[in-house]
Amino acid sequence: MNKYIKFTILAVVIVVAFVGIKVLYDNLAKDYTPESQIVVENESQGYVEETVDREDTTEVTTSTEEQQTTQAKSQSEEDKAFDFTVVDASGNTVALYDKLGKPIVVNFWASWCNPCKSELPDFQLAYEECGNDVEFMMVNLTDGRRETVDGASGFINAQGYTFPVYYDVNQEGAMAYYVVSIPTTYFIDSNGYIVAYAQGMIDYDTLMKGISMIK
Repeated sequence: MNKYIKFTILAVVIVVAFVGIKVLYDNLAKDYTPESQIVVENESQGYVEETVDREDTTEVTTSTEEQQTTQAKSQSEEDKAFDFTVVDASGNTVALYDKLGKPIVVNFWASWCNPCKSELPDFQLAYEECGNDVEFMMVNLTDGRRETVDGASGFINAQGYTFPVYYDVNQEGAMAYYVVSIPTTYFIDSNGYIVAYAQGMIDYDTLMKGISMIK
């Protein structure tokens, strides 16, 4: 009888403990906000805010010039965006380097990828707001089997998207950027340097944060 009572008490304690853990987890989950998925390619390009006296204006100017020189040197060839060629819906060849001179957003996607489809409305909205100042290259991973030009373009037309779509029929873009999962987004400045990138689905705010880094 004593063994039965001890077993019953132990079982009750375990159940109460699990319930307590679940309640704690739920409360913490409500307050949890995931961090931005954007990865800054070159941390030295960030801004440093300093507090100075007005008397030190000349000194500050010199310091700023030195900082700009340091930042310029920090942009190595490792940060340079890789060039690749894709085709548009008409079959015309387009290269990434053709877009240099403006900031560029490169997004790798496919119509069979649910996370890709979920973020496309935010890319459409960003394109409508920033399309005059920023080049958008929505690169479809067109392998000819699971994804075709006709299938992908049909999806785009059906959804009413107007951002520029390009088809990576030879997998040049995917190989150049080692794309192993989609969606993947790169943020490239007007000089052709990768400033940041994001792997996985991003929302409108995160997308605009990336664009602000290259404008």
